[in-house]
Amino acid sequence: MINANDVKSLRERTGAGILDCRKALEASEGDFDKAVDWLRAKGLAAAAKRASRIAAEGMVDAYIHMGGKIGVLLEINSETDFVARTDAFKTLVHEIALQIAAHSARWVAVEDVPAEELVKEKAVQKARVMEEGKPEAVAERIVEGRIKKYYEEVCLLEQPYFRDEAKKIKDLVAEAVQSTGENIKVRRFVRWEKGEGLEKRKDDFASEVMAQAGL
Repeated sequence: MINANDVKSLRERTGAGILDCRKALEASEGDFDKAVDWLRAKGLAAAAKRASRIAAEGMVDAYIHMGGKIGVLLEINSETDFVARTDAFKTLVHEIALQIAAHSARWVAVEDVPAEELVKEKAVQKARVMEEGKPEAVAERIVEGRIKKYYEEVCLLEQPYFRDEAKKIKDLVAEAVQSTGENIKVRRFVRWEKGEGLEKRKDDFASEVMAQAGL
């Protein structure tokens, strides 16, 4: 069932009218991404139209958390330097850096997830579903739901915003697009955590030594 909050969220994300947002959600059975595509196809999504414009300005921000335990380097682009220098844009960049520090996404967007990673995750989830004894007829639908949850864990734009979990990071960006009238893109980020990966490298090195020794 489509409710007022769903319509409001889609309107904030796309800039389309209330009635058009309701129609889009009804046509897509409540799926937000499909609703955006529906609005774009109808030429009704203002924010989506801006997404085709080149964003080559912006800023790079660095954030160090917990006394040096976690570090984030993030680039977000805008169309003009004027927007990039506004407090609102700087706040957006900082908030997303905080999100990355807190929730350790691996990729920016769904389309950035490597095909081999997705195949592997689907196989894992399918095995889990079958192990749980779910009927084959509903297994694929359950796996699809779990993959959506996986995207929310590993893709920055799909993650719930840490200050308001009813809103995703992509909604936060869409609001900035709507308010500035410019295309805004999260381009890339890296996240480091002190000591991360050291144990793995140590184990890998030990394995190589043992292999070379014929053990």
